[in-house]
Parts: sequence; structure tokens; C-alpha cells
Amino acid sequence: MAGIAEEAPPPVAEEEEENVVAELGLYKGQVKLVIDCEEEIMLLWAIQQPIFSKNNAFVSQSSLQLKIDACGRSLSILQSPSSLGTPGVTGSVMWDSGIILGKFLEHSVESGKISLQGKNVVELGSGCGLVGCIAALLGARVILTDLSDRLKLLRKNVETNLYGDERGSARVEELTWGDDLDKDFTDPSPDFVIGSDVVYSEGAVVDLMETLVELCGKQTTVVLAGELRNDAILEYFLEAASKEFVVGRVDEGQWHPDYRSSRVAIYVLVKI
Repeated sequence: MAGIAEEAPPPVAEEEEENVVAELGLYKGQVKLVIDCEEEIMLLWAIQQPIFSKNNAFVSQSSLQLKIDACGRSLSILQSPSSLGTPGVTGSVMWDSGIILGKFLEHSVESGKISLQGKNVVELGSGCGLVGCIAALLGARVILTDLSDRLKLLRKNVETNLYGDERGSARVEELTWGDDLDKDFTDPSPDFVIGSDVVYSEGAVVDLMETLVELCGKQTTVVLAGELRNDAILEYFLEAASKEFVVGRVDEGQWHPDYRSSRVAIYVLVKI
């Protein structure tokens, strides 16, 4: 009606802006968008208090073998504890973040939040290979990657745990973050890029971001899990990632109910 002005929408409260939840990419659960990286770090360390949670709750790094049930199969993951003494080598044993990410993928498929059947998946920093093996058992075509000196153990675990009538497939390839990618990785762009414990130093973050930007297409969904050890390095990663990706954190309530830890965070990223 003439003369009657339309009411302006009520302003969004700052609190609401800081707690925006949304679906991101191919993940159909809710994530809390990371708007302010510094605030995200403060919240994580203040609320989850990772230093007070049990370290290595789901792994035994002194053991030569780790057994875990996933996807209706008993998986046996070989470890090399002696290699932990080599500077920079952490992928020779399992960490909680890898167990949690693998079971998160399984739970997300079972609850309909993710579909991996027929999807192309690249795993970065595969280490012992548990997460990539679980993704293959869930129907994905997986490329598990790591540095050249980690591939022997990785291949052995893939061969040991992926046999018989598989829903998906897996192959192992060498990949150094920051190097130019072979076309096998980018043509076509993967549907998912996954990784656990890949954020551990500022130098690694720079190389990781170069690889993520080159590897991911507009339709790629990145799912990363990491242990909360160093707040400054995680903030450095989030700041770098936020320039190229929309970043969201998955609340623990959406993880596998038996595999949760306040020492771990899971993030979903999609290209801006």
C-alpha cells in the first residue's frame, strides 16, 4: 500500500554471525563456519581443553600392529615404531586423528551425510594407510599418497587389508607437497581430498596449501582431522586456508559415537 514503508529486516546479532552453521560441499552434515581464525583457536583451547584429554586414546605406538574393526572387516595395520626416532617421520605409526577420521567417514556414510561410492578420493600424508583403506571399503576410488620413504609400509597395509570383493579401489602414489602435480591427480579433480595430522609446522602448511589449491576443483570437498598440539600453527593454517577455501568445523556430535576426543578437530573445506 502506498505510503507504508516496508520494515527493514532485524539486524543479525554478533553472536549469531559467529556461530553460522551450514552444509559444505559434499558433506551433508552441519559445520560451524570459521569466520574469525583467532577466535576459533581460543574457543577450541578454552572449550575442548585438549591438554587435559588422554593422549593416544585409540592407538598403541609401541606395537608393531594395530587392529581395528571397520566396514564389517577386521583391519590389521602394520606400524614401524622404530622409525619414530627419525626426525620428521611420524607416518610410521597411527595417531588418534587417523583413527577418528576413518571412523568418521564410516559413520558419515552410514548416516547419509557422505556418499563415497564411486567417488574419486586423494588422501594426503597417508602414513600407515588406515583412512584410505576405509574410504576404499566404503566404495571410493582412492589414491593414497606420501613421501617415497613411506611407501613400502603404506603399500603393505593396502595389500593386507584390501582383498576379495571390494566396493572401491586403492592405489599408492608418491606425492611431495608443493611439487607440481601429475595429471593423474587433477584430471578429473577429486571429489574428496582427505588427510589426518597434516598440519604440524608452518613450512608444511605452505607446501600443503600449494598442493590443496592445485589439487582441488570447485566441486572438491576437503576433510581434514588433526590433533590439537600447537595453537599458533593451527591458526596459521586456518588463516592461509581461509584465503582460498570456505572452512567449517564439524562438531563432535557428528563423529562416530565411540571415536571422539577433545584433542582432535575435524574441518571441511571447499574452494571459494
